[in-house]
Amino acid sequence: MKYKILKALDIAGLQVFDPVVRLCYGEEPKVQLQKIGQFIIIPIITFILFLIFWDYAGPRHTTKSGEVPTPAVVRDAAVGVLTFHERENIKGEDLLRSGPQRDAALAEVEARITELEPIAKTAAAELKETELAAREHLKSSTAEINALYRAKRLEFRDAAKERQTELKVLADKTIDGTEADRVTLLEAVAADRVQSAAETEEVQRLRDERSAIENAKYPPLIAARQTSNALEEELQFLRKRRDFLTGENRDLKITEVETKLAGLESDLASAADGAAALKIATSIQREQDNLATLGESTYSKPWTLPAQIDRSVRCVFVGFIVASLIAIPLGILCGLSRIFMAAITPLISLFKPVSPIVWLPIIFIIVGGFIPDPSDSALLDIFNAIPGLAGMDVNPAFIASALTVAMCSLWPTLVNTALGVASIDKDHLNVARVLRLGFFARLFKIVIPSALPLMFAGLRISLGVGWMVLIAAELLSSSEGIGKFVWDMFNNGSSQTFAQMFVVVFVVGAIGLLLDRIMIVLQRLVSFDGAPTAL
Repeated sequence: MKYKILKALDIAGLQVFDPVVRLCYGEEPKVQLQKIGQFIIIPIITFILFLIFWDYAGPRHTTKSGEVPTPAVVRDAAVGVLTFHERENIKGEDLLRSGPQRDAALAEVEARITELEPIAKTAAAELKETELAAREHLKSSTAEINALYRAKRLEFRDAAKERQTELKVLADKTIDGTEADRVTLLEAVAADRVQSAAETEEVQRLRDERSAIENAKYPPLIAARQTSNALEEELQFLRKRRDFLTGENRDLKITEVETKLAGLESDLASAADGAAALKIATSIQREQDNLATLGESTYSKPWTLPAQIDRSVRCVFVGFIVASLIAIPLGILCGLSRIFMAAITPLISLFKPVSPIVWLPIIFIIVGGFIPDPSDSALLDIFNAIPGLAGMDVNPAFIASALTVAMCSLWPTLVNTALGVASIDKDHLNVARVLRLGFFARLFKIVIPSALPLMFAGLRISLGVGWMVLIAAELLSSSEGIGKFVWDMFNNGSSQTFAQMFVVVFVVGAIGLLLDRIMIVLQRLVSFDGAPTAL
């Protein structure tokens, strides 16, 4: 079992945990403990020190969106993002509930609202009391600095008036005075300017000190505001759920329309004349159309971060697959033919350094030419027919982002594939000639298997590049995804959205790490030489 676990860790590229497994089986405890300290404990301590530094330095740097959020604030923002996502899903489910399930959900919501309303009122009252206490605290805290500030301003004003009076006297002396009188005046004016600057600086210092006291956090107020806001947000969510379970519920609306239709059909059967029958028939047709629309209606859920993460992952895999389908055949041809390699090398050298910011608008224009009407396009039908994309809102921005990812990420796969094919042992190819294997037999039995380790190394790099490119592509193309989420949060400019941007940093890093681990596993599965893959 030990060796199976070690083999699994080796395939996953997680050899750092080998000492833990070996220690559990009692293999050289001293050596394994030393390795655990070096490769596990020290990195953990480093990360903890990073969090401590972040927690210390963050509040000391103020931006237009407020302080840099601390780890605790970012954690709360992550919880808020997930809570919002879960609540939106619940509201979508409530819209479609029917029968006993709807009644049970409605009873649960009503009970929770009844429970929370008095608590929320109490929290709101406590918040008002805390705000009054905060004002009193601020007033007492700034009393001394305000008194000093006013005193200094009066003192400096009087001193400035005295200096101006003295300057006027010196200026009068220069009219019929000597050169020495003019020099004295100039020196006095210079001294007045220096003194005025010093006084202005002192007043500004006092003003800044007062502002620091005014902007200082009052912990009881923050806690009271968070409690009250959380209760109000939950109540708002519950009241919206109640709407979806009552008047806005799809099943109830359908029942109401069906009842109305039954009445209209009865009226049609007993219509007195043709004009009345026509009017009723028109109403019946209108209600039938309404019924068909209601039958297909769903909750128009806003884009939450988990939904945008899902879309971004799908987009990067579409781009990655397109890049692989282009790069692998070209790389094989480059490795097999020096002439083809020489022909394509200038193109690789020319297009490889081009930024995604350049490719995106070009690809967007080209995609727009193929999809003039997003609501009616055969290309969109093809994308929606692909497993994993069916049912998604695949639009030109999504396709442009995916193709930008493909254009920027195909080069590592192409180069590594070409290198892998060109590095095949010549003895293998000589054996193929002796056995008189055809081109495709050599390709699938010798060339591709021999080049797979380097090919997967290129695919791994390409996937990492594609993931980095995707965020910028989504941001610039306004395609729903993580990039657009970051851009929306940036434009919002509040302290809450600032913290959510930090959440995205860790989300993007975690997904990138996961994608990298997946490619490491695949690379190790096709590596026959036992060579290490990466850190």
